[in-house]
Amino acid sequence: MRKCFDLKELPSSIGQLKALQKLNLSRCSNLKELPPSIGQLNALQMLNLSWCSNLKELPSFIGQLNSLQKLDLKGCSDLNELPSSIGQLNALQMLCLFECSKLKKLPSSISQLKALEQLDLDGCFDLKKLPSSIGQLNALRMLYLVRCSNLKKLPSTIGQLNALRTLDLEGCSDLKELPSSIGQLNKLQELNLQGCSDLKELPSSINQLNAFQELNLRECSDLKKLPTFIGQLNSLQKLDLEGCSDLKELPSSIGQLNALQKLCLSRCSNLKKLPSSIGQLKALQKLHLIGCYKLKELPLSIGQLNALQMLDLSGCSNLKELPSSIGQLNALQTFDLSRCSNLKELPSSLGQLNALQMLDLSGCSNLKKLPSSIGQLNALQELYLQGCSNLKELPSSIGQLNALQQFVLSRCSNLKELPSCIGQLNALQELDLLGCSNLKELPACIGQLNALP
Repeated sequence: MRKCFDLKELPSSIGQLKALQKLNLSRCSNLKELPPSIGQLNALQMLNLSWCSNLKELPSFIGQLNSLQKLDLKGCSDLNELPSSIGQLNALQMLCLFECSKLKKLPSSISQLKALEQLDLDGCFDLKKLPSSIGQLNALRMLYLVRCSNLKKLPSTIGQLNALRTLDLEGCSDLKELPSSIGQLNKLQELNLQGCSDLKELPSSINQLNAFQELNLRECSDLKKLPTFIGQLNSLQKLDLEGCSDLKELPSSIGQLNALQKLCLSRCSNLKKLPSSIGQLKALQKLHLIGCYKLKELPLSIGQLNALQMLDLSGCSNLKELPSSIGQLNALQTFDLSRCSNLKELPSSLGQLNALQMLDLSGCSNLKKLPSSIGQLNALQELYLQGCSNLKELPSSIGQLNALQQFVLSRCSNLKELPSCIGQLNALQELDLLGCSNLKELPACIGQLNALP
């Protein structure tokens, strides 16, 4: 059926379309109700009522749609409740209630939807609780409760969802705790708790989630600690703690996360140190510590992160030095130290980073010199030094950077000259000297930079 935005009602004769499999009434914003005859559409597999913003209720006859697999009620913002007959939809696999903002509760009969795989309650702002019967949804794989900001707790029966792989609770800002039964979700792979700002801790039972791959705790600003046994999550690949501003330390058991590939600790503004066990994360590829301004040092063990490709320390303004072991990061491709304003020097071991492609030192206003070993960075393509206002000279070894394409020196106000070896940078495509107010002249060899536009 073609979309008709002015449609106010459906004819009762619609029930005669016995072979109809798909009915799309999306954005029929003047439609207030459905005729009872809709229950006669025995072959109907998909019913799309998305953005029917004036639809106040569904007829009880909807439970007669024995073939219905997909029911889309997205944006039905006047819908107050679902009929109990919805539990009769034996074939239903997907139920979308996205932004049904007036929906206050789900009928207990929802537990009868034995084929239901996906339940989307994103933006159901008035939803205060889930029925305990929800634990009977044995086929449910994805449960989205995003922005259910009035949801205060989950029923303990949620642990009975044996097929659940994704549980998304992002923006459930009133949620204070998780039931211990969550540890029974043996197939759970992804748990999103981003923006659950009232959540203070995780249940210790979380260590039982053997299939767990991704844990998002971003902006859980009241979270004070991680459970001691988090290291038992053998399948965990991503751990996001960005914006957990009350988190002061990580448990030493974190080093046991053998599958962890990405660890984000950005804006953990109370984090003062990393445990030495972090060096045991043999699969870790990305480590983000942006804006951890209380972090004063890195553990020596960081050099053991053999798989690390990206290390972002930008805005770690209290970091004064790097351990010499940093040169052991053989896989490191991106190293961001921008705005590390207390960093005074770099270790000579920096030159051992054979895979390094990007080094960002912009805003390192206390950095006085670069190690001569920097010329050994054969793979380096980008070097950013803008705002390094205490940098007075460049080492002659800089001319050995054969792969360097971008070289940014803007606002290096104390730099007085460029070494003649700069003419050897045959791959250089960009040279930015804006604001180098003490640089009086350029060396003649700069004309040899044939790749410069």
